Amino acid sequence: MTDKPQPITKDGLHKIQEELHYLETERRPEIAEKIRLAKELMSTPNDAEYEDAKNEQAMVEGRIQQLQSLLTNAAVIDEDGAHKSKIVVLGSTVKVRSSEDGKVKEYTVVGPAETDPREGKISHESPVGRALIGKKLHDEVQVNAPKGIITLKITKIS
Repeated sequence: MTDKPQPITKDGLHKIQEELHYLETERRPEIAEKIRLAKELMSTPNDAEYEDAKNEQAMVEGRIQQLQSLLTNAAVIDEDGAHKSKIVVLGSTVKVRSSEDGKVKEYTVVGPAETDPREGKISHESPVGRALIGKKLHDEVQVNAPKGIITLKITKIS
């Protein structure tokens, strides 16, 4: 991760703190115990259980470092201000209508660490997020999507 500020909501920050706590207090000791047991039972230098445990340890330690970096560089989004804003900013929830098929979609614009398209959370760095930031109610934006350029009309900002 970089050392630049990472925008995140209060809820997202809380989830990251919970995940970090779980990894440090539960997963790390579990994996250490797996490694200890595998070492005791190891019959060959290339024992599969030992290697699996070491790989799992590396993944968990990498994730811990990633979360620690994110927390160090977290910049909490002013969600209250975003919900009162008349333009789309980080933390805004935006309803858009596609000119292509008329479907209405709702997105919440968040930082990259919280992106979850299934929940409608899109990064301000994504094509749709970049197109929406700074726009007002009833503005139309064009987004270069994999299937071509799509036009979205902002129908609500909250």
